[in-house]
Amino acid sequence: MSDVDARVLADLFAVIQSRRGGDPAASHTARLFAKGRGKIAQKVGEEAVETVIAALGEGPDQVVAESADLLYHLLVLWADTGVTPDRVWAELARRQGVSGIAEKASRDNQS
Repeated sequence: MSDVDARVLADLFAVIQSRRGGDPAASHTARLFAKGRGKIAQKVGEEAVETVIAALGEGPDQVVAESADLLYHLLVLWADTGVTPDRVWAELARRQGVSGIAEKASRDNQS
């Protein structure tokens, strides 16, 4: 990810955070926050499914559009749960160079 890409996500996250407590009639993000974490999580799931459907049966442009929707809703969920993008990037960096199988096994052993 380039610095520009990271900046786009950081800027979007800042906008999302600024909408918390805003007017639900004026902001889709404020409406999501007002409906609560369950609705936000539901939207993440819906967008994930729509991304999969686009990947399996539609063209790259639709995958791009659905991926953008998924990232937006995921950032709303992060904001609602108090997770910042930096924490996610740090976790990805921690996993870098680690076999996916080994990383999954280490999480399974923590349960």
